[in-house]
Amino acid sequence: MTSKRNAALHPSGSLLRTMETPISSKQSITGFMLIVSVMLLVPVRPASGHPQCLDFEPPFKPQWHLEFCTQYEDFGCCDQKTDNTIAERYWDIIDQLEVGGQELCADMLKEIMCQECSPYAAHLFDAEDPYTPVRELPGLCSGYCSEFHSKCRHVVKYLTANQRLQDASERDITTFCTMVDLSDQDYCYPNVLKSPGLNSNLGEVVEDPRGCLQLCLTEVANGLRNPVLMLHSRDDTHRMFIAEQVGFVWVYLPDGSRLEQPFLDMSGEVMTTPWLGDERGFLGMAFHPNYRDNGRFFIYYSIQFNSKVEKIRISEMKVSASDMNTADPYSERVILEIEEPAANHNGGQLLFGLDEYLYIFTGDGGKAGDPFGKYGNSQNKSALLGKVLRIDVDGFDSGGLQYRIPPDNPFIRDSDARPEVFAYGVRNMWRCSVDRGDPVSRYGRGRIFCGDVGQNRYEEIDIIEKGGNYGWRAKEGFECYDLKLCQNSSLNDILPIFAYSHHVGKSVTGGYVYRGCESPNLNGLYVFGDFMSGRIMALEEDRMTGVWKERSVCMGNKKTCSFPGLINHYHKFIISFAEDEAGELYFLATTYPSAMSPYGTVFKFMDPSRRAPPGKCKQKPLPVKVKGKKFPFVPRELTVLDTKAKPTRPPPRKFKLTTKPPVTSNQVKPPATTTTGAKMTTASNVVKLKLADKEASGKNKLKPQKKNKMLNKQEATKQMKSKAPRPKPDKPPKKTAGKKPVVVKGKMKPKTNQTENLGDVRTSNSLKDNKIHTKRKSPPRKAALKQTGLKVKIKAKEQPGLVNKTMINLNVKSNRTTRPQLKIKSRQTRDVKAL
Repeated sequence: MTSKRNAALHPSGSLLRTMETPISSKQSITGFMLIVSVMLLVPVRPASGHPQCLDFEPPFKPQWHLEFCTQYEDFGCCDQKTDNTIAERYWDIIDQLEVGGQELCADMLKEIMCQECSPYAAHLFDAEDPYTPVRELPGLCSGYCSEFHSKCRHVVKYLTANQRLQDASERDITTFCTMVDLSDQDYCYPNVLKSPGLNSNLGEVVEDPRGCLQLCLTEVANGLRNPVLMLHSRDDTHRMFIAEQVGFVWVYLPDGSRLEQPFLDMSGEVMTTPWLGDERGFLGMAFHPNYRDNGRFFIYYSIQFNSKVEKIRISEMKVSASDMNTADPYSERVILEIEEPAANHNGGQLLFGLDEYLYIFTGDGGKAGDPFGKYGNSQNKSALLGKVLRIDVDGFDSGGLQYRIPPDNPFIRDSDARPEVFAYGVRNMWRCSVDRGDPVSRYGRGRIFCGDVGQNRYEEIDIIEKGGNYGWRAKEGFECYDLKLCQNSSLNDILPIFAYSHHVGKSVTGGYVYRGCESPNLNGLYVFGDFMSGRIMALEEDRMTGVWKERSVCMGNKKTCSFPGLINHYHKFIISFAEDEAGELYFLATTYPSAMSPYGTVFKFMDPSRRAPPGKCKQKPLPVKVKGKKFPFVPRELTVLDTKAKPTRPPPRKFKLTTKPPVTSNQVKPPATTTTGAKMTTASNVVKLKLADKEASGKNKLKPQKKNKMLNKQEATKQMKSKAPRPKPDKPPKKTAGKKPVVVKGKMKPKTNQTENLGDVRTSNSLKDNKIHTKRKSPPRKAALKQTGLKVKIKAKEQPGLVNKTMINLNVKSNRTTRPQLKIKSRQTRDVKAL
């Protein structure tokens, strides 16, 4: 924005230097007309319609309640640390107001300062994008602004160093309120609290008019050749392993960089072609549950013998003993091979369940309609195709198998069934996952979800159960496919939890139940997609009935995803979904589904309406020893905002005391007080004496912070006096040129350039060089506190600056900047339980 209103609010504005001289009252009308005319000529950028914080991220629910800005403890932009920082700045300003004998104006001051915690802080401070400097004052609605100006205009100089704003605050209401106004009255304070449209669904996943959940994405990796899977090794390194269909597996480090050498190169063994949509190749991989200790992992890929016979092969391999980022190429041990009668329907999923057994998901053999045998491969329990197999890879079978059969496999005693079969009646399950369970209740933990690709009418999502029959080829989705098999009373099939027709998509890609930390709103949603249509969908479970309801997923619009680094588009062909070691959700897609096409990209989901509190989701990956080069990640996708633009933070509150307190007979005029950021430095010990006078007389009630600081200062003064060297009688102190000595009760003490250090606050004069011999008695309550050092409870009515009527415990410390120790209440909120 280029209006004079914003130039005044933004210290970096180009018009800031044009009108620095004070304007007389006669010129106020002319100045106002000029401001209004400029505002009308300049186009105003409308505010975005979504919550946003000053750090360019979504708001959140704090892990614990806030003690100062309590109105935003349920949802906002402040955690406990930020809340305490604002409180510290607030009490510093109250100190200055009290010393200057000015109206404290505590309530309105607190409201304005707490707007940094508002879930619409970015709108209030005009910081919706990285290209506009942040306001120094939030946007105030006209009525509230008028009241603020009439009662509290003298506090503006403590809130901002902007001279134009300070000058405007000393003039008429119209000029000042025009500067701090917002073009969109829905977002000015306090209107932003009253708008039903803004606050009715605050913090919930944004839905478009069709009820579609609007999510955003970040780009994680690119330039991959048909990436078929991404997984982690569960070894606390938080590395991601991304496999390409041609047979390469690459290592990506937590910082996003990729290692130069592949973890695994099976391109010489894997059967693959450049044909569009060819389903053969490197298809599956799974790390052993104890991979950190034994270095074992398993792979699933297509292979051809004598240019005729095609098979799928499941093998075990080990990591290299000398490099944790490279597999041992000579360690392959073939566990199982299954002949494939056709080129399609090759399955390809490997995973370990919570029982630590290996689950293998095979296709029905290919072609169309499972035409193999009387009932097809899927309904034939003596065939390994069209099945969910379960084996124990931690041992050998006496019959020569490279694995053992788990003793509780459902058909182990059925002579007409293969003992490896765990479930049957599946067509071509493409991408399955294990539910981690709710982070708090662990509900759903261990469930296996799969997407089963349909024939020509329906795609379905199933939850795998022991011994279950999933109906193919008798059924496709909920409907019959083979009438004879479908009407068989012994079918006893398990229905899918969800199915959709080919009007929506034609090839399901199974996903994951979100159990991550960064997007709390998504917890419990099963997110999946369709390879052909490129549609992303979600299912939400009704725990009371067990019914799964569809939730459509859309990419957020430009306003919704206007955060740095976020995108709202992706490639059409969704190949696979993935989750990282922390449970965050991703998907892999390409623009051209060929095994040789280098257009594969990995995207990460992000909810733009709510995030986890800062610090809650921090991970501490174990160190990774890297040999060789690393390639840093270079994004290619066009983001909604420029990724190079750095988010802006509120400017530090730098201000000076422009009005000095009156000098009394027993008070020395203090030098100017300088502040930097949120901490203040007072350069006069006389101010301390004034505070002591107030306390002794009992005319003015101090706040707990002030009492605390008085004790600290008196303690420090005593220490300084005890350590101060006594001046020699034959060498009187020298007079400073151009400065008069301070006279107090007939005694003169020259000023020096020595400094004192109370905590990390430095002043220009030392306590030991500013001794003032006065006799004062502390009031009984103060003296008792000084002797015992006990905590004192001050009632809320003694705290005019606090809105919430709570009891505050004070700890006496020796630091100048110490504020009341804010005692956290023991609320049992959902977020606390999550910890």
